[in-house]
Amino acid sequence: MAIRKIRVDDDPILRKKSRPVEAFDERLFELLDDMKDTLARADGIGLAAPQIGVLRRVVVIDMGEGQGPVELINPEILETKGEQVADEACLSLPHKAGKTLRPMAVKVRAQNRNGNWVLYEGSDLKARCFCHEIDHLDGKLYTDSLAPGEHVYQVDD
Repeated sequence: MAIRKIRVDDDPILRKKSRPVEAFDERLFELLDDMKDTLARADGIGLAAPQIGVLRRVVVIDMGEGQGPVELINPEILETKGEQVADEACLSLPHKAGKTLRPMAVKVRAQNRNGNWVLYEGSDLKARCFCHEIDHLDGKLYTDSLAPGEHVYQVDD
């Protein structure tokens, strides 16, 4: 397992669409493990493969709920409910944040590392995290989902 470099700011890979995962093999397992280590080191709650330079539809989320990290392979949002406006930030856009408009709740379908399909549901912060990370797989950043009239602002660490 290794800590990978997180791509930041205007790195063009952050704006590219990721390809589906087809092989559930040791390479995928290594990617997942590296992503979990990288996420833990960065002290974030979500990381998408493009953020470490890999254009594959892979996401790792760790909300710190005592359940450990969730691995989402080839995720898709099946259903959304409601709306929320809240602060959002990104490991790929350090020292910045903005208020986004996201669904209040989402239902997501994704494969696990064994290739089995699993359903996940999340509301509030978890819904924002699912949307944020899945957006990365389509080359979108949270700055593309800012609430009307909102802008990106600087934050202190």
